[in-house]
Amino acid sequence: MSIPPSLNALIEQLNQEIAQIDEDATVGLSLVRDFLARFPDNARLIQFFASFSNAILFAEIERRRIQSILVNLTFVEQLTDAERQEVGEDLSNELGKVLETKIIVSTLKQRLENLQ
Repeated sequence: MSIPPSLNALIEQLNQEIAQIDEDATVGLSLVRDFLARFPDNARLIQFFASFSNAILFAEIERRRIQSILVNLTFVEQLTDAERQEVGEDLSNELGKVLETKIIVSTLKQRLENLQ
């Protein structure tokens, strides 16, 4: 089955946002490691490290969720309107979580960049 354009657009946006989380968290980890080398007992830096690590894990989990949804969609011959609505709502909920995480990661990364 082909994926409806509206769902495909949501999936594409999710993938882009997840990629941004991954990129920002990776940069953030690099930055925080540099600071931790100088201040190894700084609790705030340790929290930043944990947040960036969690964001990378979150991004991977979200990728797998999206992949699972796509696999499930391929086994459906024809989506009913109710099923399309339900998948759209699930993807929209995931997008909300992804955007929230993106904002947090971006803010933390910016704070570290400002310290340099």
